[in-house]
Amino acid sequence: MVYTALLRGINVGGNNKVDMKILKKSFELAGMKNVVTYINSGNIIFTTSGHSKHDIAQILEEAILNTFGLQIKVLVLSLEDMKKVMSSLPESWTNDDKMRSDILFLWEDINDESVLDKLRFKPEIETVKYAPGAILWAIDKINVTKGSMTKLIGTKLYQQMTIRNVNTTRKIYELMLAAENNS
Repeated sequence: MVYTALLRGINVGGNNKVDMKILKKSFELAGMKNVVTYINSGNIIFTTSGHSKHDIAQILEEAILNTFGLQIKVLVLSLEDMKKVMSSLPESWTNDDKMRSDILFLWEDINDESVLDKLRFKPEIETVKYAPGAILWAIDKINVTKGSMTKLIGTKLYQQMTIRNVNTTRKIYELMLAAENNS
């Protein structure tokens, strides 16, 4: 099966530095196949079989700890999980000079539509939607500093998610589809 591992909090602000070539090798040594990394923010596409997503996350977290000495949370999504997110993502959403669109991928503990009740957002300037496995967020660039999602940083809820912009999310999905076609 095709999966992506989304690593939380690596290579941000000079902290938790992880070299992607070494990370790829550590995933391979942990038994993952067809490993591809995408940009330095911790996006890894791979194939494996015989393990649950929970088990894969544990295997990879241990591999990262052994290789880099870092305790990094890993969120594992199957291609089916990603298809659910992508089917809810409006085509018109962009991440450019006019709009900012982010996907907040959720750990299992908070992966429920009721997570929206825990967010304080401003519907007049930002769009927030739940999709199975994620919260989709978009705002006009001119309003980003007025938006409420930036206030999420540092909260307990924030610790249970990892965020990718819409462009990165679409590329990860594209790489997952390519991995499926090559397997």
